[in-house]
Amino acid sequence: MAGYSGDGTVGKALSVLDQVAAFGRPVRFVELIDDSPFPKATLYRFVQSLTNQGMLSFDPERGTYAPGVRLVRLAHAAWAQSSLAPVARPFLDALSERLGETIHLAQLDHAQVLYVDKRNAARPLEMFSDAGKIGPAYCTGVGKAMLAFMDRATLDETVEQQSFHRFTDHTLSDADALRAELTKIRENGYGFDREEHEPGIICVAVPILSEAGRVLGGLSVTSSTERTNLAGLERLVPEIQETAKLIAREASAWRFPDRVASS
Repeated sequence: MAGYSGDGTVGKALSVLDQVAAFGRPVRFVELIDDSPFPKATLYRFVQSLTNQGMLSFDPERGTYAPGVRLVRLAHAAWAQSSLAPVARPFLDALSERLGETIHLAQLDHAQVLYVDKRNAARPLEMFSDAGKIGPAYCTGVGKAMLAFMDRATLDETVEQQSFHRFTDHTLSDADALRAELTKIRENGYGFDREEHEPGIICVAVPILSEAGRVLGGLSVTSSTERTNLAGLERLVPEIQETAKLIAREASAWRFPDRVASS
């Protein structure tokens, strides 16, 4: 378990929360021990403190821990105050109704993609992405669309954090291949997922940019190779870009101002 070094007690406690959440189900203490860098007594102390604070909940009948109500409340506050989802909702609804395909709204969470909202297609597809899930940036259309418009320093740091695990035969396998792809995306204003993350799943994606060019998020339309092809998705780009502009305009005024007014 990484991510807590140098952050003291708070960082260690948060890493335990991450560990519990990663199971995706209620988890027993013995399961946490098997995957924890902490001694048993230390881990138990963190788990008890988090439970006492409502960040974890304990089911005495099953002997399991799960994310607590207080954590859920904080998550809802973060979603409302820091996520693009609330302001984007009507625009996603309208785009989904017009296109009938799967729509994804995402933001970058450090070096990964966080899906913050999703609209299913008229004929839903089975795929990895759902609101709240984390995905790789280097092999998803929406991830690459956001990476392509980062400033150079941030991009360099983010590329270094990519795993370059090969999910399919089409997955970009190294930093040079990714950078070449990002250059094309920046020139065109949109990018593709060419079955890079999941076989048979393709998408076209655009960045959501503030007036100053800051990356606020990304927007994609996803389909399958059985229904369409990249050329078919490419024809949707003007409509997707217009929706991205509407979201950016609303978000910039409401939650993501480029400049803070002086007092």
